[in-house]
Order: sequence, then C-alpha cells, then structure tokens
Amino acid sequence: MSAKWSIIKVLACFLLICSSVGYAQEVKTITIEPRQMFRDTIIITRYDTVWMEKEKVRIDSADISDKRPNRYDRRVHRYRKHWESLIPTHTKLQFAGNMGLISLGTGWDYGKRNQWETDIFFGILPKYQSKRTKITMTLKQNYMPWSIALGKEFSVEPLACGMYLNTVFGNEFWTHEPERYPKGYYGFSSKVRIHIFLGQRLTYDIPPRWRLGARAVTFFYEISTCDLYVVSAFTNKYLKPKDYLSLSFGLKTQLF
Repeated sequence: MSAKWSIIKVLACFLLICSSVGYAQEVKTITIEPRQMFRDTIIITRYDTVWMEKEKVRIDSADISDKRPNRYDRRVHRYRKHWESLIPTHTKLQFAGNMGLISLGTGWDYGKRNQWETDIFFGILPKYQSKRTKITMTLKQNYMPWSIALGKEFSVEPLACGMYLNTVFGNEFWTHEPERYPKGYYGFSSKVRIHIFLGQRLTYDIPPRWRLGARAVTFFYEISTCDLYVVSAFTNKYLKPKDYLSLSFGLKTQLF
C-alpha cells in the first residue's frame, strides 16, 4: 500500500513539474524582446517579465532635436532680435537743462558695457512772460566711459558726457530766418538748439527681492550749454559762467 502511494506521489510531482515548465515556456513564447522597442509598462508574472510596447508619438515640427538651425531659423532669430532691440531699456525724469522745466523720456542702453545711451524727451516749458505753455522735444546722446563699483549695490560713473538737440513746438519759433529781418541779421535758428554737457552719476542696484518695476535707479546731474550761449560768451566778455551754463538734475529708472 505504501509503495503504491509512493508511486502516485512521484507521478504527481512529475506532472506538476511538467506543467510548470510548459507554462513558463508558454509565457516566454509571448515575451517581447525588450531590445527591439521602447520600455514603458512592466508586468511581473509568476515566472517571467513581460515588456509592453510604448505608444509611438508622431514627430512633427514642434519636436526638439539636436539638429543645427537652418537658414530659416537664423532669419527668424535675427528678425525677432531686431524688433526686441526697439524695446526701451530705461525711463528718465529730468529737471531743467534748457529742455523744459520738467522733461520725461525713455531710451536705450547699448555697447559692450552699456556705456552708450540714446534718449528722447518731451518737456513742459511754462509760459512765464509769454502767452502760453509750450512743449519741447529733445533727442539726447550720452556716453559714460567708466563705471566704478562701490560695494555690491552701488556704483558711480565719474564722467557722463554727450550732446542733445532741443526744439520747441510753436509758430513763433523758426528754423530759417523770416523775411521781416534783414538777411544775416540772425545767424542762428530760434527753433533748434544744440547742447553739450558734462556730469556724474550714482547708481543703486535694487536687490532681486525688492524689484518691482525696475532693476536699478540712477541719480545724475549735468552742467550744459548751447550753441547760442557759447557764441554769446565769446562775443560778450562781461558774461559770467552762470549766464551761459545750466545745471540740471535727473533720475533714471533701469527697466532691463
């Protein structure tokens, strides 16, 4: 009886092993070779690992690749760069300077060290003894050859120089001498003035945590004169520096 039972146990074990090997082989027959496709979802079975194929994504023009930019890409980049260069980089508020009592303007920084500036201003000239208040416009070119750091947040520009053209809107001002005057009576225009200036600047770099609408704020002053004042100073020896030199103050807000 025990021998018969032992034979039955051996047969049962043999059948179990065969069935297990067959199941494993069956699973392996449906196993997808992982080297032939992307690996995405993993299913762990009792006897083997099955790799499911990743869904293929359609590649279109929005695909990011390591390809070098072609002529079209470079042209678009230049196009956008040129338009972005027209965005003003700062604003300015200036008091006096023979360009109006108060002038508000905007401008652009450029150069390797942003040492060049081009500004355009619109100012208000009170009527004083005239009949009406006037509007002025100024085109200004600035140059700062040096900038000295004073710690982490402050810097000074010991020399700021340049020139600007100023005009006043109104029919009472003229570019060419009116016919009512003898020819050559006035050798200059009353509508356009040419100015030169020298000055200094102090800049405060706003810490990143405090920046709202500006990156830095610059206080500056300038001493200027114009073409008419220079001629008057040479032809009238009695004039003093205060008669042909003007002092102005301003505030620059650096946007970018």
